[in-house]
Amino acid sequence: MAPRGRLDDALARHWIALTLVTWLGVMVWYVWNDWNLIRWLSLGDTDDNMRLMQVRAWLAGQDWYDLRNYRLNPPVGFDIHWSRIVDLPIAGLILFFRLFTSNFWAERLACGIAPLLPLSIAMLGVAATVRRLIDPRAWPLALLFLLGTSATMLMFLPERIDHHGWQLAMLSLTVAGLCDAKGARGGLMVGLASAVSLAIGLEMLPYCAMAGAILALRWVWDRGEARRLQAYALSLGGGSAIGFAAFASTANYAMRCDALTPVWLSVTVAAGALLFLLAWLNPTSRGLRIGLAVAAGAGIAAGFVHFFPQCLGRPEGVSPELQKNWLNNVREAKPIYKHPFRLGFPIAALPIVGVVGVILGTWRARRSPALIGWSAVALFVTFACLMLLWQVRAGPAAQLLAVPGATLLGWIVLPWLLEHRSWPVRIGGTVAAFLIVSGLFAGLIIKYLPVDVPNAYTKRVNRSTGSCVRYTVLKALDRYPAQTIFTFVDLGPRLITVTHHDAIAGPYHRNGDAILDVQHAFGGSADQAHAIIRRHGATMLMLCPNHSESTNYRARDPGGFYDQLAHGEVPAWLTPLPLPANSPLRLFKVH
Repeated sequence: MAPRGRLDDALARHWIALTLVTWLGVMVWYVWNDWNLIRWLSLGDTDDNMRLMQVRAWLAGQDWYDLRNYRLNPPVGFDIHWSRIVDLPIAGLILFFRLFTSNFWAERLACGIAPLLPLSIAMLGVAATVRRLIDPRAWPLALLFLLGTSATMLMFLPERIDHHGWQLAMLSLTVAGLCDAKGARGGLMVGLASAVSLAIGLEMLPYCAMAGAILALRWVWDRGEARRLQAYALSLGGGSAIGFAAFASTANYAMRCDALTPVWLSVTVAAGALLFLLAWLNPTSRGLRIGLAVAAGAGIAAGFVHFFPQCLGRPEGVSPELQKNWLNNVREAKPIYKHPFRLGFPIAALPIVGVVGVILGTWRARRSPALIGWSAVALFVTFACLMLLWQVRAGPAAQLLAVPGATLLGWIVLPWLLEHRSWPVRIGGTVAAFLIVSGLFAGLIIKYLPVDVPNAYTKRVNRSTGSCVRYTVLKALDRYPAQTIFTFVDLGPRLITVTHHDAIAGPYHRNGDAILDVQHAFGGSADQAHAIIRRHGATMLMLCPNHSESTNYRARDPGGFYDQLAHGEVPAWLTPLPLPANSPLRLFKVH
């Protein structure tokens, strides 16, 4: 066999092993490249800090089903809506590294490596999808495009220990299952991936619902898809029930709308039971199958409205005031068109390319058995792209799901350019095509466009926001005895992670009353702030001048307590406390 033939054979036959070897190399690279982040425990997002605090509490003896955090709003604490699933790999890595080093380094190594574990699953899911749809040898190009994504890869980088990477991994398995030619295996994969994702959190609920709808449509079109639908129905309902029993916190047994509580468990189990029944009946008439599917969907919707009317609005269930002053202002929850072009363009470029690719793939497969698989993926990818018009946080999922479509375009265009007889076309054309198809061109172009360039004020706010959460900056607070510190909502999780002090609030909707107390304190009068701070038992006040959250207080409540402090008006009940000379923080003793 010729060298090219042996390479093609190896790529086609040993793709799982080669994908995992690639992942291992990527993991080593990122750990080495981001070692400074690992060394300084640079958990940049509030959720990453809270995840580590959740793991610490469990390893320290807190009950498996008790997810109450007692370091925020002490001594009461608050129940977070997460589950323990994502805690498992982090805790396992910490316990493993404790065998060889201190807990100090065990935590850091675990937080550096844990986010890269779901990347292996995501890479396998993407590779499986392009093998099934395009060519058994196309998966290396797909992995190259995946590793070049701007938003998706951020969810897998060291220190990004929260649950988003795991949910993206389940999403990659979902799309692989949608186009699997083996019906039972494909349905089982979609159902289990959806169940695991929902047990982790509800962020991917729209995608899970869309995947189920696509499988139902496949059955409506072709009754030969009954086995796929049965496998999906059983794995979705059964997997959700197991996930709830094994991982739902005690607080999540309430009829809440923000997690896999009895509300959504009822929906998944009922949907699974009805879909299984439809597939078991499997009438020969397509019209009857359509009628049964519509009736099943209407029954689930009617039951939801009747039994869970409290969940017809926002799932967080917060007060109108908190929704107005906080949730409605969360940037990642806004549509992509409400964000600056400099941010939105690089996120949307690859999804648009991906939609073009899957539409082309569906058209090319119109006379082949692959049509149904391509159609399912095209619907799913288009839906993911449209989700950007709802919330920009859909960007990582949209980019991940765009990879198969982009890979098809690259698989068609790049070989043609590489074999062109004109060397300028071979070199320049190949580079240009690769940048366009992969979506990387958007990130390169935006750097040189004079559009939405941050002004001096924005740069100052961004610099201050980043400086105040640095490990060395906050660790300096441990010179003072452990106590409760009143500070901004967005600084609470980082403060309790780095120091031995407690805080009042974090940006979590079940912590809503404490969030409002912080907002009322900084936005009201000095006397009102004093009463709120004392009521929470806080004995110190910490500020980060020019922090992004502080700009809200100054804009919304001019003349309020924080605005007075920003103008140097310090009430008599506050005494400044010393910090290192270069600290961006301001610290006060509360009397």
